[in-house]
Parts: sequence; structure tokens; C-alpha cells
Amino acid sequence: MRIIALLFFLLYSISPIAAVGEYLLGVGDKIEIVVYGEKDLTTKVKISRSGYISFPFLDDIQVIGLSIKAVEKKIHAGLLGDYLINPQVSISIVEYRPFFIHGQVVRPGGFPYQEDLRLDKAIALAGGLTNRASKVDWIITRTVKGKTVTIAADIATLVQPDDIIKIEQSFF
Repeated sequence: MRIIALLFFLLYSISPIAAVGEYLLGVGDKIEIVVYGEKDLTTKVKISRSGYISFPFLDDIQVIGLSIKAVEKKIHAGLLGDYLINPQVSISIVEYRPFFIHGQVVRPGGFPYQEDLRLDKAIALAGGLTNRASKVDWIITRTVKGKTVTIAADIATLVQPDDIIKIEQSFF
């Protein structure tokens, strides 16, 4: 029982979701920034490998590993006073970075991440399991704080952006 509790703790403590509902931005995410009442400050931008985005009137802003709320606060603080009296900044994710699935699935490849995505849905997006697929030997490779970790997964395991899912072949 202790092993299961430890695995559960490790699985959820290494997640790139900082808190429930708090998604952390990464390379490949596309966001839309809207400043209410300032049409010229509305922009869509894809986060590049540098981790920085450009925004009018401000220096480049580092956004990788930050929540949407944190980026909103950075832009609000940058515009406040010098440019606008009370900027109302809103950011939304237009396109999530993908996750990848390979092995014994019908259509292996990269797929757009969706909020609250579990492994059973990821397999469904890949067309389902092949006849030769293992029903239990599923592995997720994830990068956490610059280190690569592997996780033994089941149908209820949460999938994160950039995860690489491998569905092994059954021997029987």
C-alpha cells in the first residue's frame, strides 16, 4: 500500500500542472493576448524555443514555465502607468503543444493536447489499440525540470503536453 501511495505522490508531484487548472506554458503553445479596449495590443503568438514572446511597448517576456495568470500580471505591470492607466489583460491558449503516442496503436504520431486528457482518451485519439497491443505495458516518458522520467501508466493516468507514450506489444 505504501508503494502505491508513493507512486501516486510522485506522479502528481512531477506534473507540469502547478495547481488544479493551472497550466504552465511551454514551447509550441500558441496564446492570444487581449488588452481590453486596445485593439492594437491584441496579438496571437506561438512560444518559440527561446521561451520569450514579444509584446508591443514591452521588452521580450519570458513565459516558459509560467501560468497564464502570471503572464497576465507581467504584461499588466509592464503597461501600467507609462502606457495605460488600468490595463485589463486577458490571455487564452489558442493551441496547446502536442503529446506523442507510438507503438501498438492504429495511428501513431503527435496529437494536440486537451485539458484533463487521460491515457484512455489519448489512445482513442490514436485510433485505438492494435490487436497485438499489451493491455497493461504502457509507459509515459516526460521531461520534468530538465530531467527525463518514465512512468508506468494505466488508462486513468493524466497525459501532459510533450509526453511520449509507448504502447508495448503483447507476447500472448
